[in-house]
Amino acid sequence: MDALHIQALITMTEVQSSQIHSIGHHTPTLTLAIRFKNKKGPAGLYHYANVTAETFGEFRNAASIGAYFGAKIKARLEYPCTRIVEPAENVADSAV
Repeated sequence: MDALHIQALITMTEVQSSQIHSIGHHTPTLTLAIRFKNKKGPAGLYHYANVTAETFGEFRNAASIGAYFGAKIKARLEYPCTRIVEPAENVADSAV
């Protein structure tokens, strides 16, 4: 199953964070989805692999989503990251 099909199965939940817009998790594939923010609102979507439901629960319930992400997920080798290029981005990219 490719990343866009997995993303379609993930329910994204908005969170209170200065850098993260929303998060979601797909337990069967251990995929954590994070949509970041920019000054205009929701921005890039990324998938992090090998994230268990337990780790996702800790992340979701952390006092600071951004601090937890930075300390426990962001640069950890066990959670490789992939930027997800969404269909609307493909159209915008080809118009440039």
